[in-house]
Amino acid sequence: FTGENKMQHVSMIGIDYNRAPVDVRALFAFTKKASAETMHRLIDMEGIQGCIILSTCNRMELWVSTRGEDFDTRLLYNFLCEEKGLDPKDYGQYFLSRRGRDAIEHLFYLTGGLKSQILAEDQIITQVKDALNRAREEYCTDSILEVLFRMAVTAAKKVKTEVVFSRGNVSVIHQALAVLAEKGFFPAGKKCMVIGNGEMGKVTALALKDAGADVTVTVRQYRSGVVNIPEGCSRINYGERMEYLPHCDLVVSATASPNYTLTKEAFDLIERDKPLLLIDLAVPRDIGPSIDELGYVTLYDIDSFKATAASDKMKESLEKAGEIIRSQMDEFFSWYDGKDLFPRVQVIKANAVNEFNSKIMKTMNKTE
Repeated sequence: FTGENKMQHVSMIGIDYNRAPVDVRALFAFTKKASAETMHRLIDMEGIQGCIILSTCNRMELWVSTRGEDFDTRLLYNFLCEEKGLDPKDYGQYFLSRRGRDAIEHLFYLTGGLKSQILAEDQIITQVKDALNRAREEYCTDSILEVLFRMAVTAAKKVKTEVVFSRGNVSVIHQALAVLAEKGFFPAGKKCMVIGNGEMGKVTALALKDAGADVTVTVRQYRSGVVNIPEGCSRINYGERMEYLPHCDLVVSATASPNYTLTKEAFDLIERDKPLLLIDLAVPRDIGPSIDELGYVTLYDIDSFKATAASDKMKESLEKAGEIIRSQMDEFFSWYDGKDLFPRVQVIKANAVNEFNSKIMKTMNKTE
């Protein structure tokens, strides 16, 4: 790979579940609107020609391509803290920075699900693709990040198609249900409420329904019948959640709301004493942590469901996935290595055509 030094044009900083608890990650999380606004400010920084923000429940990563090879990633960290109104001295320990080939390898393995809290989970593919689309819509990406993210997604899809992992469902809610089963809780026949009708909420509702639960999903508004919920689930208005809660055995909250969907104060207004399981899959948190002080409540957050060590069969699948990803990375490196040649080839081709046409014209003029 001869473009090693040029690869220093690609840089990122990030925070994830391995280094930071959920409440610290929440400080650096971005909504779609906030990420768009931040990218516009970031693209105005000197030396930056493209940027993408990837923000999920488990991680936040800020990606840039730069004009120079000596870009200092500490500038990104300081920029981020300024955006969030935080003191840079307080959070540096939670962040990692990567440049060049190290950053590119990280993105390929991440998109392939091999760096996820739940190994080989599928949602990260959509999250990376959405991050690219958002940057593209805001005109904040460039050719390098565009091709890098597209090829990482392509590699991940190839892994998903060609590698059979040892378990069928690999999302955080399935891992949560496996953990609860070990503790003696099974959702079959239980009344469950899912707060939130986004992607995570729909996956959760489907998983609970498939496990035999009686599932009710909250929606903020019906939007003239446009809002869809998984088949076989009931729905109630979001404002009715506390009225329905006394009937529930399990409540899962998975929204993008900046405010708590459940608070201890709201629980004081309902009558209940039988055991209740609460699962908070949101970052920032959906459920006020103080609810756990209630004697009949057991509260889990998203960090409660880290996957156990991979089995031998899973390790074989992960190795095969790694081979596919490395092969796809080589294609990106080849593209990057030759991308500067393409414009020159086009110029040479155009010059050759012009020269050929000129000779023909001269010949025709002599003939006349």
